[in-house]
Amino acid sequence: MGKRFNELSAKHIQFISEQKLFFVGTATTDSRVNISPKGMDSFRVIDPKRVVWLNVTGSGNETSAHVQQAPRITILFCAFDGTPLILRLYGTAKVVHQYDPEWDNLFARFNPLPGARQIFDVNVDLVQTSCGMAVPYFSYAGERELLSDWAEKQGEQGLRDYWTKNNQTSIDGIATHILEKGG
Repeated sequence: MGKRFNELSAKHIQFISEQKLFFVGTATTDSRVNISPKGMDSFRVIDPKRVVWLNVTGSGNETSAHVQQAPRITILFCAFDGTPLILRLYGTAKVVHQYDPEWDNLFARFNPLPGARQIFDVNVDLVQTSCGMAVPYFSYAGERELLSDWAEKQGEQGLRDYWTKNNQTSIDGIATHILEKGG
């Protein structure tokens, strides 16, 4: 049976720290709903009501576009081994770009990842758990290094060129503001 909490407990934080994968869901009032898988040791709990994750360069930039228009967000973790559990974080997100004053302080919380482009800073207003008994077992075999390898090959200018071509708007044409300052 599902339970609701106003903030993350120590047990929830421990569960999050053990997960290798999470999913992020966003949408504006008139855009497509976007659900993205995330990993790469990119998630941090700041306190029981605030989490951040380091977002790396990808084929699209939907989450950034969406939360700048409609900051609501859902983050989902689920156990693929051990005791079944689904943990959802509901809240409002803010995009922190590399040119924003908060970037350096938040970025220091992570091991640097090649291709880092944004940090999402989320104020959690609801934590929900549910059973997860229908989630199948999966075994973790390791990280894929393909995206990191690709980003390293691009170099700083190559990444900026990629952002210019592929990451300035969502698939619905919503601006991401990734290159607003310093182009």
